[in-house]
Amino acid sequence: MPIYEYTCSACGHRLETLQKMSDAPLSDCPACHARALEKLMSVAGINVKAGRNGAAPVCGAGACPACAIE
Repeated sequence: MPIYEYTCSACGHRLETLQKMSDAPLSDCPACHARALEKLMSVAGINVKAGRNGAAPVCGAGACPACAIE
């Protein structure tokens, strides 16, 4: 299930929630109870494929682009 981010245009509260893609967007802010939540655009998560021997790559071992930056 994807994680969606919302912000309240009334009070500025931000939250993340797991929702099915078919679920209706949230509208009620849990902080101020206004019907003012807006779904934010965010970057999709990255799914790293298993390494050559079938094991998942280990971060810090040069397996991801962030590890290659010096």
